[in-house]
Amino acid sequence: MTQSPHFGIVVGEQSGDNLGAGLMQALLERYPGAKFTGIGGSKMEALGCRSLAPMERLAVMGFVEPLGRLPELLRIKKQLEKHFIENKPDAYIGIDAPDFNLRVEANLRLAGIKTVHYVSPSVWAYRAGRIHKIKQAVDLMLTLFPFETAIYREHKVSVHCVGHPLADSIDFTDRQQSFRERFGLQADACVVTLMPGSRSGEIKRLGPDFIGAAVAALQQRPELQFLIPCVNGDARQQVQDLLRSEGILPGPQFQLVDDSHGAISAADLVLLASGTATLETMLLGRPMIVCYKLAALTYMLASRMVKIPHVALPNLLAGRELVPEYIQHAVKPQTLADEILRGLEGGEEQQAMLAEFRVMHEKLRCDASVEAATAISELLSGASA
Repeated sequence: MTQSPHFGIVVGEQSGDNLGAGLMQALLERYPGAKFTGIGGSKMEALGCRSLAPMERLAVMGFVEPLGRLPELLRIKKQLEKHFIENKPDAYIGIDAPDFNLRVEANLRLAGIKTVHYVSPSVWAYRAGRIHKIKQAVDLMLTLFPFETAIYREHKVSVHCVGHPLADSIDFTDRQQSFRERFGLQADACVVTLMPGSRSGEIKRLGPDFIGAAVAALQQRPELQFLIPCVNGDARQQVQDLLRSEGILPGPQFQLVDDSHGAISAADLVLLASGTATLETMLLGRPMIVCYKLAALTYMLASRMVKIPHVALPNLLAGRELVPEYIQHAVKPQTLADEILRGLEGGEEQQAMLAEFRVMHEKLRCDASVEAATAISELLSGASA
């Protein structure tokens, strides 16, 4: 095996850029002369990834929303496949973005290129028939969570659970007070963090309900303070507009911040959209209320296909409902306000939940990037994981 391998690598959004950067670092430690080409974000590009298209152009989600971007996505797909078939990498690594990456992987594998998919598509939740296409497309599936591997083993797809990089990067130290000081909050303040999502569509769907819930909770607990992390200027403006629609100006009671990790750490309770942020909240040891709301047509399609009882990652990891979750029409301001007030009461049940969070955290601390790099190295050397 050459010490200067060439890796094709493609991500479709910020979370993928984070995973890709960690994997690149681990691969560079193993292969200092490694080269990376494909589509990456700023972190991957800083490590030397040469992007053939902007990462943001792949950042679409849902069943319906990508249709309007289909011509552009097909153009990027064709461009990538042509490039990699003419300049064959030692392996192509598709990170998440399954609807895009799996199609690329299938064609590259037919061309004799080894393919790796990092982050399992939700075949265990819906579209289980897609496992057959995955089997044709990938030489190695890298999963983040243990519960994801069973379907691959059942269908004899090479799979390796690497754990989650967030579990590696977050330790067990509680930094609530230091972040409260940073945000100008009193040590004994009662703080709720609101996280309706990072994408514009998510904020549009969940933001009004979250802010409405905060306003309703304040009627019972006027001392409450709310942190709302915003990933960029556009998100901040969108949240400010939602607050103004309720007659609220950002200030000490509703504080907009640019650090989601800090906002979660500073909180007594987090109200958030389903997604990776629920994992971060679990790892930081904070009680949470999870909401999931899609565009109407997307939800109509998804609800007919999803075969799992829960959507929140802590509940999926536990195999039962550890944290309250509200889906689509169940997301209502007063319902969420009541849940906020219950969550702030604490109690033995909540302490038991937090203890289980820690156990799951420990199980996910596997040094994921190094595990993934090792599995890829074994694939290249012929000792498939």
